[in-house]
Amino acid sequence: MIKAVMMMNTQGKPRLAKFYDFLPVEKQQELIRGVFSVLSSRPENVSNFLEIDSLFGPDSRLVYKHYATLYFVLVFDGSENELAMLDLIQVLVETLDKCFSNVCELDIVFNYSKMHTVLDEIVFGGQVLETRSDEVMKAVEEISKLEAASNSISLVPKSVSGWRGGR
Repeated sequence: MIKAVMMMNTQGKPRLAKFYDFLPVEKQQELIRGVFSVLSSRPENVSNFLEIDSLFGPDSRLVYKHYATLYFVLVFDGSENELAMLDLIQVLVETLDKCFSNVCELDIVFNYSKMHTVLDEIVFGGQVLETRSDEVMKAVEEISKLEAASNSISLVPKSVSGWRGGR
């Protein structure tokens, strides 16, 4: 099971953090700081896989990928395959690139809702739902259409909204 998905910049500011087990906000912040501390102290030429039992408990692993100014991080237990998790990060990044045409940190900051929609189409409740970027994009586009349609629906029919009453 996936325990957490994090995106943080190279200064350690979390841009997206989603935990799939309930944790108080203080504990989440402590874990984010701990993960960044570990990642920022690692040289570029070492493995992207870590045992992270000290932060997330027994049988916890972490895989990360560093793109430009962002770290993409997945924390998971022993039931998940490390290479599959690294590939999942690639799927997430590819999908975000399709959404924002070359995703950057500002896209994540200013499109927070869309980021969560994309992530929820890939991982939900700690379980991987979809690993094909094209399928994720179709679902995200459908959700965007539904949101646009629901925003344009008036709750008051036009025939009633023009009524002034009392004549």
